[in-house]
Amino acid sequence: MATAEKAATIVNGVNVDNLSTTIDAIKTAPSIAKFKFRVENEWQDAAQNLSTVDAFHGANQQQGRQKPFVLAADEPPILLGKDASANPVEHLLHALASCLTTSMVYHASARGIVIEEVESTLEGDIDLHGFLDLDPNVRKGLQGVKVTFKVKANVPDEQLQEIVQLGTGHSPVFDSLVMGVPVTVKTQRM
Repeated sequence: MATAEKAATIVNGVNVDNLSTTIDAIKTAPSIAKFKFRVENEWQDAAQNLSTVDAFHGANQQQGRQKPFVLAADEPPILLGKDASANPVEHLLHALASCLTTSMVYHASARGIVIEEVESTLEGDIDLHGFLDLDPNVRKGLQGVKVTFKVKANVPDEQLQEIVQLGTGHSPVFDSLVMGVPVTVKTQRM
């Protein structure tokens, strides 16, 4: 007699059964939680450069991808670029938006909270006086980031804020930006 397979529990497109299995596996073997991601970048011309994202290390082994991803960067003409793609600051804002959203959705799914829609707007303020070394008192990087979320879920208003806090409370990119992260830079001759 055939045994009926249990249907996977899917919330917000996330397989919650697999998420629980992953959590249990990490509790059993903590070393599988360590991941190392890599990007290789090559300058093209002026402000244009390409980053290739391919294999990474995780769960104690090298992880492959079906095909590498190529991320292009440029600047708009007012910043001397050719406007062929988003600029690095826009990539940073995208990384923050996507990580906050993914973190929010995964953690809401684990709690059984159904989210119907999520939209966000991010704005980053930067003053070129710092980048151009015109004023040593002006920071070279972003001076601030504003994030606005619109969330559609069948929950009370106070729980909407809790859902967003699942993102900010668990996002690796948010944590890296807010708490800072050590960056080591070395140079090699080609």
